[in-house]
Amino acid sequence: MEFKDYYQTLGVARDATADDIKKAFRKLARKYHPDISREADAEARMKEVNEAYAVLSDPEKRAAYDQVGQGYRPGQEFRPPPDWDAGFEFSGHGYSPHEAADFSDFFAELFGRMGGARGGGFHARGGAYAARGEDHHARVQLDIEDAFTGATRQITLRAPETDARGHVTLRARTLNVKVPKGVREGQVIRLAGQGASGAGGAPAGDLLLEVHFRPHPRLRAEGRDLRLTLPVAPWEAALGAVVAVDLPGGAVKVRIPEGAQSGRQLRVRGKGIPGEPPGDLLLSIEVVLPPADTPRARALYETMARELAFDPRGRG
Repeated sequence: MEFKDYYQTLGVARDATADDIKKAFRKLARKYHPDISREADAEARMKEVNEAYAVLSDPEKRAAYDQVGQGYRPGQEFRPPPDWDAGFEFSGHGYSPHEAADFSDFFAELFGRMGGARGGGFHARGGAYAARGEDHHARVQLDIEDAFTGATRQITLRAPETDARGHVTLRARTLNVKVPKGVREGQVIRLAGQGASGAGGAPAGDLLLEVHFRPHPRLRAEGRDLRLTLPVAPWEAALGAVVAVDLPGGAVKVRIPEGAQSGRQLRVRGKGIPGEPPGDLLLSIEVVLPPADTPRARALYETMARELAFDPRGRG
């Protein structure tokens, strides 16, 4: 996927104000609108202009684009890093994947999941209309360990906004968030009243935090299941053994069946992330050979080579 330089598309500087962006869009719209333009590629160019304006005219999308696009050139191969948008606080007027499909794959990759449904609607209050504030959304990263114990974590979010001169800035706020025991990847934690302010005395919207786990050196979450590669010694795999597996909730004893080979899958029920029901622990066996780095170790390997009738490639 190629990186798109929206500033170049509109012909504005990266520090352009909101008014600069609007003027540039109107000028290009007059030039490329299919109903009036004589340019051969007017329709395609107008689509590019509309996409660039959809991003740069929105403080939230512009701030996110500026962060993820640092250092990229137009046409350069682009893949957004995992969880690049973690910590961004978005309001509820994002694009659904279906709506984002009207734009390029680049746009859909960045903004297809941004935001969510709007907050509650209008209602009468004392003869006037009042409106509940919009819900806000953010993706946050937690440690897998938090899912086993629950925790209170301090989380800092960045909310894009436009200053008095029309430039996009980032306003940070820090919240103490209670993480429930058993939280899973993709689960939403709702913080009541932490979204946008309501109008006419109506209540504020909520802040919806979508949970994602930071990369763990050994564990990978799949819902409430946990995947883990389990190294075992050759004699443990050949003879069978009971080994201890360290997990955030404490060590678990696992029986290795006799004759286990690398790649064999084991399931330990109920030892994944806590919940109702709890997840399972999914183990992938990896047989690890000790090095032949001492005379004694070499002698043992040489003895095995002479006395064991074993051909790993199955010939003869």
